[in-house]
Amino acid sequence: MPRNFWMVVINPDNFRITRERGFNLQGLKPQHRRKVQRVEVGDRLLYYVSGIRRFTATATLTSGYFEDDTPIWQKEGNSDWPYRMRIRPEVVLEEAQYIDANLLAPRLDYVRRWPPENWYMAFQGNLHLLPKRDFFLIEEEMKKLKLGPEYRGELFSELER
Repeated sequence: MPRNFWMVVINPDNFRITRERGFNLQGLKPQHRRKVQRVEVGDRLLYYVSGIRRFTATATLTSGYFEDDTPIWQKEGNSDWPYRMRIRPEVVLEEAQYIDANLLAPRLDYVRRWPPENWYMAFQGNLHLLPKRDFFLIEEEMKKLKLGPEYRGELFSELER
């Protein structure tokens, strides 16, 4: 069972790079070293693409973090992406399926510290620790879109056991 649920905030170009790599590696910025040191194998990642304000994918960490200066992602300001972790994709939406964060943000515990009209300010920075409930709420919506009407959801699966 994952211990932590993280949200990676990434711009559209860098998300495209991660996607084209098959979601096998994710880099994080140096200013998040303390958070990065907390990531563990099995932790889950949610992708939020800034600029378009969309939830796009989830992944699972298959390694702890390590440092590597090899350029992969585009710099954002002066920031490189030196902290890396190996990942595997879980739910990856097609571009037309990306979830508008405006639709889910009001339901998230994580954004309650901000005024409702400024929810997006909760997503500034590159890495955020999310409540488990928020992560699963978003991932369930992603699964419904990805898998279509035949998807019955985790709740139904637990009730049938």
